[in-house]
Amino acid sequence: MSLRFKAISEATSPNPDEKNSKRQRIDLGNGSEVVYIPRFLTLDESWKLFDYLNKEIPWTRPTIRVFGRSCVQPRDTCYVASEGLPDLVYSGYQPHAYSWDDFPPLKDMLEAVHKALPGSRFNSLLLNRYKGRNDYVGWHADDEKLYGSTPEIASVSFGCEREFLLKKKPSKSSQERKVDDEPARKRLKKSSNSDQHSFTLKHGSLLVMRGYTQRDWIHSVPKRQKAEATRVNLTFRLVL
Repeated sequence: MSLRFKAISEATSPNPDEKNSKRQRIDLGNGSEVVYIPRFLTLDESWKLFDYLNKEIPWTRPTIRVFGRSCVQPRDTCYVASEGLPDLVYSGYQPHAYSWDDFPPLKDMLEAVHKALPGSRFNSLLLNRYKGRNDYVGWHADDEKLYGSTPEIASVSFGCEREFLLKKKPSKSSQERKVDDEPARKRLKKSSNSDQHSFTLKHGSLLVMRGYTQRDWIHSVPKRQKAEATRVNLTFRLVL
């Protein structure tokens, strides 16, 4: 299977989804920026790729270590990378690196993302699948050393809409006061508006984090009772 994607923003004909295809830029300050395109791909392209990803990707749900404890990761995952790159390791887990040639539609998707983001370059892809309301990713930053000090991360979402939360990294004193099991939304509301942002990641959308976002901010996709369907997320990264 091979799909040649054409992002809506590249289309030359009138677009009925023009409002949703426009880029939204959020300046987070101190060299951090988020770009969001609610309708990056057409609905037809998005559903075709969702079905392919859901059925053809060799998903796994690994055991990871969080705060010194072993637990099953609350989402499925897969990893694709160019040959010769350093191994990815997170939370004590080292995923197998598949080749881009193993999944031709992902090579096409990489090309579409490069075209939509001139000057950007990506050589690895971490895929995540959220199978329902209890699948999530907690607060974290993608600040592994192999991505460098100012990593750019392009995230394409398919399927069920999920909320993406972004907030400034807490100071050490506030971390000591934080209650670990306090709901993400409740903690988020305690910050000032400039220190928090929320996006609804739509089917076929693209969200990009740039600059010092991983140094100064953390993000999450929390549990949501109304999120009953499956979501697949592709995060393109550059391994140095």
